[in-house]
Amino acid sequence: MKMFGRAEEVGQRIVKAFQEPEQLPAALAPIFIHREDDVPCRRWSWHNQLLVALCGTVDARGIRQWNQAGRKVRKGSSAVWILAPCVKKIKDTDNASEEKDRQVIYGFRSVPVFAVEDTEGDPLPGKDDKYDSWARDLPLMEVAESWGINVGTFSHHGVDPLGYYRYASNGNQAVMLGVENIATWAHELVHAADHRLTNLKGEKWHKEIVAELGGAILLECLGMSYDADLGGAFTYIEQYAQDAGMDTVRACIQVLDRVCNCVKLILDTAATITPAPQPAEVLATA
Repeated sequence: MKMFGRAEEVGQRIVKAFQEPEQLPAALAPIFIHREDDVPCRRWSWHNQLLVALCGTVDARGIRQWNQAGRKVRKGSSAVWILAPCVKKIKDTDNASEEKDRQVIYGFRSVPVFAVEDTEGDPLPGKDDKYDSWARDLPLMEVAESWGINVGTFSHHGVDPLGYYRYASNGNQAVMLGVENIATWAHELVHAADHRLTNLKGEKWHKEIVAELGGAILLECLGMSYDADLGGAFTYIEQYAQDAGMDTVRACIQVLDRVCNCVKLILDTAATITPAPQPAEVLATA
């Protein structure tokens, strides 16, 4: 893959553009993902879907759910432990002095589920492959694969994060996306690079500005200026800078070296990956 431009130069140009935010393009609207397949874990919380992704699978269920689908868990398989809410009913009295039942969550309990790869039995119905295909074609996906990152998508429910990168103590990593926005993908990939370089040290504002500015620089280096979404990047960075009591541009300058190191690592990794050999063309005979 041929890269254009240098991270430092692009970064300086973007920081300069941030000095006049009124001249930046409007932020891109997020395109939320809504999967239409009937896989039970699609309805779980984003946190539980993350636990599934960290184990390298796209479908995990409890033993009873697998049995209902005509499949059995193989003996000796290891469970994935998710968190299920503990719910109880309480009685509330409204203004008319009428009692009504209300459900409240008072805690969470661990529940074992098993990956589809650890089951056998009846074939499963077809899944919604639209978003899986989109994810496979994301730019620099080969970098995520070479780093052992499991990439997946989840149905966004309004209050969920747009995307997230997480790693487990056993070394497993995952990126999950709730929007069809390449800028969000780039943001999470920079988090992964930052993890490799710094173990994600520092305060939350620092890490988030590194990821957001790094994602914009990365896409600009790839010639994807529209997807870099500089307007959205500025708004995101501005909020974290304000929360930290800092000027937006000054905050970007403070993290710029770390940002550029992350971008360089991603681009250098991509440049060293040998493309998979393509099948030879079959020549048509007259």
